Amino acid sequence: MADASFAIPNSELNKPSVNGVVAGFAVMLLLIVGLWLAEVVSWRLAMLFGVGGLMGVVLYHAQFGFTSAFRVFISERRGAGLRAQMAMLALACLLFFPALAAGSLFGTPVKGNVDPIGMSVLVGAFMFGIGMQLGSGCASGTLYTVGGGSIRMIVTLFFFIAGSVLGTLHMGWWEATPHLNGISLLKQFGLVPALLLNLVIFAGIAGLTVLLERRRHGRLLTPVSAHANGWRRVLQGTWPLLAGALALAILNFATLALAGKPWGITSAFALWGAKLLSITGVDVASWSYWSSPAREAQLSGSLATDITSMMDFGIMLGALLAAALAGKFAPVWRIPLRSLLAAIVGGLLMGYGARLAYGCNIGAYFSGIASASVHGWVWFAAALAGSYFGVWARPLFGLSKN
Repeated sequence: MADASFAIPNSELNKPSVNGVVAGFAVMLLLIVGLWLAEVVSWRLAMLFGVGGLMGVVLYHAQFGFTSAFRVFISERRGAGLRAQMAMLALACLLFFPALAAGSLFGTPVKGNVDPIGMSVLVGAFMFGIGMQLGSGCASGTLYTVGGGSIRMIVTLFFFIAGSVLGTLHMGWWEATPHLNGISLLKQFGLVPALLLNLVIFAGIAGLTVLLERRRHGRLLTPVSAHANGWRRVLQGTWPLLAGALALAILNFATLALAGKPWGITSAFALWGAKLLSITGVDVASWSYWSSPAREAQLSGSLATDITSMMDFGIMLGALLAAALAGKFAPVWRIPLRSLLAAIVGGLLMGYGARLAYGCNIGAYFSGIASASVHGWVWFAAALAGSYFGVWARPLFGLSKN
């Protein structure tokens, strides 16, 4: 997530004015692309594009993310963000586990993100944790802040893509390092025990954040009052953090129902970069990462048929719409040099790390844990450890620790 304040005095909260031109442009693009996908590709992909748009709105209005939640907990022991993540994961598991155990959802075969556990995951997630603190945004945070008009995050996204491509080049070597095959808690323990185990862990983490926050500050942080109420708050924000968490869990479940697989983000970045390199004459298709039939078809096919790409585009357009409705679409073109360098380094680390770790905060952490994969928990621990180093390094680039 991009940097967001957890406490703003009410006197500083101004009523926003809608940026009608930008909002109209975003709505027009969402409708045109959605209708075109329904006509030319499939109604399912059109629906998934729309789900991406809703995700962008939720992410922006709730200012929901992972980067600042990790950072604020590390530097200040404020745990509201982590508790919201645990609530999101709890609802996701309640929705996902029965469907994954059954193997289908509304007649559509479904499969979770259960990936190997080994050196590549530990190193990749650790790198990602450092990178998201320097880049000031994770994968979802980068997309929604780009859509919201952040020029700095456009730089982060560019180097995120570059790092992703570099990761695909080296992926064969990393896959040869020692690892365990993917472990599904559903297969190991069954539906009810796996679900109860995860719910106990979520409650334990949330309880630990409460204990540590009260020990440091004496009390939990009071939520900030919104600048609007009713439908105006729905359209313009700011939404409660918990509302954003639950909405994202439901939208991820909608993704599972429509696509047959959970939400992911960063595989599209590798694809975009590979296609750009192919245009310049680089023989990307000869790399082992792209050797499987599915990835060969992905590389040679149109982005319009790639689910992850179209959902990513939807997220950016949804965030653009949300920023315009909130009256906050105001790109800042001047970026301090050290901050620009942090965006470059952070983007490269996140892109490379996401490929090594079989995903990012969404595909590996959120969707991985929702898929009952032990890999998701390993990713969480390694990324949190990397975030400690990233928070320590932020002042070196002129960024605050909180």
